Amino acid sequence: MKHPQLLMALAICGLFGCKKDAADNTLPVNTGADNHQLANSNATVAFSLNNWMGSIANERNLAAISIPGTHDSGARFEPIGGTAKCQDLTIAQQLDAGIRFLDIRCRHIGDAFAIHHGSIYQNLNFNDVVTACYAFLNANPTETIIMCVKEEYDPTNNTRSFEQTFDSYTAQQPGKWYLSSSIPNLGDVRGKIVLLRRFGASSTPKGIEATNWADNTTFTINNSNSTLRVQDQYQVPDNNTKWTNITHLLSEAKTGNAATLYINFTSGYKPLIFGIPSITTVSNAINPQVNSYFTSNTQGRYGILPMDFATSGRNNLIISTNF
Repeated sequence: MKHPQLLMALAICGLFGCKKDAADNTLPVNTGADNHQLANSNATVAFSLNNWMGSIANERNLAAISIPGTHDSGARFEPIGGTAKCQDLTIAQQLDAGIRFLDIRCRHIGDAFAIHHGSIYQNLNFNDVVTACYAFLNANPTETIIMCVKEEYDPTNNTRSFEQTFDSYTAQQPGKWYLSSSIPNLGDVRGKIVLLRRFGASSTPKGIEATNWADNTTFTINNSNSTLRVQDQYQVPDNNTKWTNITHLLSEAKTGNAATLYINFTSGYKPLIFGIPSITTVSNAINPQVNSYFTSNTQGRYGILPMDFATSGRNNLIISTNF
C-alpha cells in the first residue's frame, strides 16, 4: 500500500481529531485453535493450523494450493486509528494460525532493514521477522513460508544496496531459503522460506521475480520460469468494486492454468478527506464477505489471499479448500 500524502494527512488528522471506525474486525482474533486438529467440510482430512501443509503431497506445486496470507504482515502499530495498522497478530502468531504468505515491507536504514508501513516504523526489524520464521519452520518442518520482500519508504545512512543488505541476511542461514526463480513443488521447499522478490537485483536468480508490479490493478507478470497473476487494488473508493475484483480472480484461479501463481489481495484502504487512508473501512466490509465466500466454496484451488486482520477462523476456511 502506498500513502504518499500520509505524513501531511497525519498532521492534519492531529489537528482535527480523526477517529477510528466504530466497527473493528468482524471476527475476533482467535489463535486458540492453532494447535487443535480441524477438519474440512467434507471431514476427509484432519489438519492442524500450524502444520497443515503436512497433509499435502510433496508433488503439489505451490501454485496449486490455496494459501492464506497477510498484507503488510508487520504492520501492527499506528499513530492514528485506521491509518497504518493492518494486523492484530504477530508474525509468529500468524504462522501458528495457518498463514503461509508474508508481505514484508523493509526500510533500508543503516545497512539494515526496519519494518515500515509507509513512513510508520512498526517496532520490528527484519531480524525479528526471519527469527520468527526460522523458529516456526524448525518446529514445523513440513511447512514452507512464501515471503514477499519489498523496499518501503526512504533509504537513509546506507553504504550498500538494498540487495546487498538482503543478501547479508540470507547468508546467515542459506539453507533456510529457496532463491530459485521457478515456482517450486511443496516437497522441495518444506522447512524453507520461498522468496518472492519485489526489489531489483543485479545477481539472479534471486527468488521468484515480481519487480514488474503494476499499480493498483489486476495484472500478469510473465517471467522465463514463472507466471504470476495478481489483483492488488489497494485504493478502494468503492468496496463493491473491490469485492468484484477479488471474486473475479478467485474464479479465474479455480479454473486457470495450474502453473500460474495467483495472488489476490483482499486488503486496501479508502481515501478520505485530505488523503487520509482508512484501512478498516475496507477490511470491515471485505473480511465478512471472504468468510461467506469460503463457507460456500469449500473445495478448489484459489491461490494466495493476502488479508488485513487475518484470523485463524478465516484461514481455516481457505486452507480447507485444499482437501
